[in-house]
Amino acid sequence: MLTTPVIHPQILEALARSGHFAQVVIADGNLPVGAMNGPNSTTVHLNFQPGLLDACTVLKGILSVCPIQGATVMQKPAEANAEIHDEYKRLLGEVSWDEMERWAFYDKIREPATTLIIQTGEQRRFANLILTVGVVKMAEESGF
Repeated sequence: MLTTPVIHPQILEALARSGHFAQVVIADGNLPVGAMNGPNSTTVHLNFQPGLLDACTVLKGILSVCPIQGATVMQKPAEANAEIHDEYKRLLGEVSWDEMERWAFYDKIREPATTLIIQTGEQRRFANLILTVGVVKMAEESGF
C-alpha cells in the first residue's frame, strides 16, 4: 500500500519519469487538452464534474510528491480577476513565477518538456498552471 497522499497510478508514473526541468500542467476545466498534447505528455482527466477536483487540491497533491522550482500562468487582461494566482503563490512559496501571453503559454504546454497534463474540474478563469519540476536535494544538502 502507498503512503503518499497521491495514489493515482498514471499521475505517479508520469511524475516518476519527470526529471529536472520537466513541465507538469494543471489545467482548468476549459483548456482544450486534446489540442495541447506534446510528444512526451500524458493526459489525466480528473474533471468528473464542474468544481471537482479543483486546481488547488491537485497542486497540493503534486507538491506532496515532487519538488517544484517554478510556475508559469497565462497573463490575464487588466480587467479580469485571477485570484487563483494569489492562491497558487501562497501554496508554492518561494518558486520562480512567470506570466506569459496566451498563445505563447499554449505553445509552452506543447513543448517536449511537458510530461503530464492534469485536467481538473476547476471553473475559475486563468487557472491553468505550468509547473517546472525541481531537483531532489541530497540528504546532506537538506539538513537531514
